[in-house]
Amino acid sequence: MPGPTLPPFESDHRLPDRVDTVVIGGGIVGASTALELVERGQSVLLCEKGQIAGEQSSRNWGWVRLSQRDPREIPLMIESIRLWHGLEARTGQRTGYRASGILFGCRSEREVENNGAWARHLEGRDSVNARIVSGSELDTLLPGRNLALKGALYSPTDGRAEPQWATTAIADAARRAGATVMTSCAVRSLYLEAGRVAGVVTEKGRVRADAVVLAAGAWSRLFAGNSGVALPQLKVLNTVMRTTPVDGPETALWSDEFAFRKRVDGGYSVASGHENTVDIVPDSFRLARAFLPALRAEWRSLRFRLSSRWGEEAAQARRWRPDEMTAFEQCRVLDPAPSRHALRRSLAALRRAFPIFEQADVVQSWAGMIDVTPDAVPVISGVDTVPGLFIATGFSGHGFGIGPGAGCLMADMVMGTAPVVDPTPFRLSRFHDGSRVRPDPGY
Repeated sequence: MPGPTLPPFESDHRLPDRVDTVVIGGGIVGASTALELVERGQSVLLCEKGQIAGEQSSRNWGWVRLSQRDPREIPLMIESIRLWHGLEARTGQRTGYRASGILFGCRSEREVENNGAWARHLEGRDSVNARIVSGSELDTLLPGRNLALKGALYSPTDGRAEPQWATTAIADAARRAGATVMTSCAVRSLYLEAGRVAGVVTEKGRVRADAVVLAAGAWSRLFAGNSGVALPQLKVLNTVMRTTPVDGPETALWSDEFAFRKRVDGGYSVASGHENTVDIVPDSFRLARAFLPALRAEWRSLRFRLSSRWGEEAAQARRWRPDEMTAFEQCRVLDPAPSRHALRRSLAALRRAFPIFEQADVVQSWAGMIDVTPDAVPVISGVDTVPGLFIATGFSGHGFGIGPGAGCLMADMVMGTAPVVDPTPFRLSRFHDGSRVRPDPGY
């Protein structure tokens, strides 16, 4: 089943013998890291096993938000929004970014209080101006609604961008700035000397490098494990559809049964507000203890199923030699089938809530695999046991909006410069050093 339509990207064809840094993964975080590094004077190779933004970076909702984030992510998200504002000028291409606001609908007084607590918890922070809206102000923001709400958390500085444009724009800008960007080029393994990174082995040959950044999204755990690095990460499937243009709200909305945001073409990206599918796979049992706190917090929004993913992942080698073909070459683009159940329910609920969507047709649907960690906070970190290896993954459905900031922080870490924000909350070692690891609702 084909995923979203992506703009063409012209790959480089010659693998360099040596670079300062190799970035593994052509999603928004990997592309942003490559752009940051090359603009700071490094030689960079960005390797993508399939196509730029072929997986979750083009399949997400397209939200760029501060609201309802884990407090540990807020400083980095503030930096990301600053970068989003200048991204089109910086890349010379469209990203579709617009600060059009996002609403989190509240059906009950308890939800109003919970969302208000989140806003109060972050009151006084720079760039955080979220507040509860209701009555006529809410009617103005959501014209034509037939949806009973007690209020909504509203952040006018939140916004949206086009996932099918943004990552390609960033990767192309990196290439034009001097980075080598190779698509259909899987990195098979690290190349080590005296226990530290000395380069990588790709399916097309070996490249020497002082540093390697693993930003491979849903594939990061598998790659890390082959290098002896324990990375607790699972995958969650989310389904999205897009519609034909209708004259609907400009402000994006999340509610229990659906979420939407307007697209540049006048249509809408629509998804379930809470429903995610979890395929039971061998890693579900290997990581059950680590993920138990997250499961207790989020179980109502998860639909567990036993599918063909069990057999596919059970058959994947967990260790391999550099001269062996890998799962990364056998699956160039992870393109799961969307959940028809989620599509039907969210579209029906949307049309009840906003009758204008009766005029909209669904023109495409897709699904993507979200890379999640036990505390739903990403890993943006060096690896103590493998000097020269850095990891940027596990963005838990928050990666698109925070991607430019994550790339900036990752570049700081690779180059050893003062970090744009404190990276401590994102350290890989938190999963192994006895730290309290669980999702934080922010209040």
